[in-house]
Amino acid sequence: MAKKIIPNKNPMPHQDPKVRAKNFDEVALGYSKETAMAEAERCLNCKKPFCKEGCPVSVDIPEFIAHVREGNFDDAAKVIKRTNALPAVCGRVCPQEHQCEKFCIVGKKNEPVAIGRLERFVGDYIIDKEAQVEAVESTGYKVAIVGSGPAGLACAADLARQGHSVTMFEALHTPGGVLMYGIPEFRLPKKIVQTEIQNLKKMGVTIETNAIIGQIASLDELLTEEGFDAAFLGTGAGTPYFMNLQGENFNGVYSANEFLTRSNLMKAYCFPQCDTPIKVGKKVAVLGGGNVAMDAARTALRLGAEEVYIVYRRSRAELPARLEEVEHAEEEGVKFLFLTNPTRYIGNEEGWLTGLECIKMELGEPDASGRRKPVPIPDSTFILPLDVVVVAIGQGPNPLLTKTTPDLETNKRGNIVADEAGKTSKEGVYAGGDVVTGAATVIKAMGAGRAAAKSIHEYLIAKGPKKQ
Repeated sequence: MAKKIIPNKNPMPHQDPKVRAKNFDEVALGYSKETAMAEAERCLNCKKPFCKEGCPVSVDIPEFIAHVREGNFDDAAKVIKRTNALPAVCGRVCPQEHQCEKFCIVGKKNEPVAIGRLERFVGDYIIDKEAQVEAVESTGYKVAIVGSGPAGLACAADLARQGHSVTMFEALHTPGGVLMYGIPEFRLPKKIVQTEIQNLKKMGVTIETNAIIGQIASLDELLTEEGFDAAFLGTGAGTPYFMNLQGENFNGVYSANEFLTRSNLMKAYCFPQCDTPIKVGKKVAVLGGGNVAMDAARTALRLGAEEVYIVYRRSRAELPARLEEVEHAEEEGVKFLFLTNPTRYIGNEEGWLTGLECIKMELGEPDASGRRKPVPIPDSTFILPLDVVVVAIGQGPNPLLTKTTPDLETNKRGNIVADEAGKTSKEGVYAGGDVVTGAATVIKAMGAGRAAAKSIHEYLIAKGPKKQ
């Protein structure tokens, strides 16, 4: 029998870099039906599908790909939706190269199967179709979910399927969490996020916006006066970190959270038609090397900046951002200043930023993270003239909810302490996602939300039938 010859991965169509750098339309255009089916043909349908082990929400990858190969896209969607409530989202923003595709057997000698692109194709195929909602018998139990980001959405979907009454409390005016305020339109169109959320509502999930738990009500009040039987905390990591450099309070220094929230959620890119302004100027530097830094740099270009720099203290090899995001940024004209560390901000008498003092670095011995530690090079200081700096070096949890819940254990960073099942120190309260782990990926937060949903269901059912 002739050995199967596996072609290379089918390329993803994209907007031209020179065109897309000036608009907020989606960069990657998606597979056609024919391309998706051809890509699905590359799957070996392994007896031991290691790809599944790399998926934090346990999607049955070979099964859904087999349906795509046959052109049965609705059946493929049913398979994915069993464990992933947001396929059109995850197909776009998951780091598949470090997860499912990392374990793909085809990838041992060839490019791995484009699992993420196929998931996106299936998610887009069903996005505008009427969601099929199976009727389930109500358990009578009420669960509060604080935060409507990826962890909360995944948790809500699983609990609703089990027949529990689910209410989500979102602090902002629009549900979606980081999917709405953090990830730019050109990577994740907001219409897709809201359509997926509407599908959750059809499952019976109630969403209350402008509802800051810790202000309008405490967690204890939800569990007592409001009659909720359990709660899931998925409030994410929305508090930005800064470097505490001299001049940090100059006008023109943004956190990535503010910069991206103004642009994404508040639509500053269409000011003055929209109410929120944003200052960009001609020269912008983004501090950091992760996906958030790439998002901020590429957003600045689209907002009209003429020169945009990524300032990163390590080398290209240590960049934590996805390779695809780095390549897209370079194609669009973002410049990378590697082995460069900011030392102070420079401003004028009116309080506006005019430049950034930096020092060149070299890599020394590995630090606690295993990466080689950057060491300053003496007498290598220089000044980069700038109008705006965006600080994208990470973020931590908002302390509002935990400060009003003294019996909820947190660690020294302020993250909620929870076990693998999401159980916290407080009876009936579970947590997951970035508020527990610190800033991580969308799909890992969803995996934590699903794990917590399983625990919450078991906790409630163990109580016996709900007394009405």
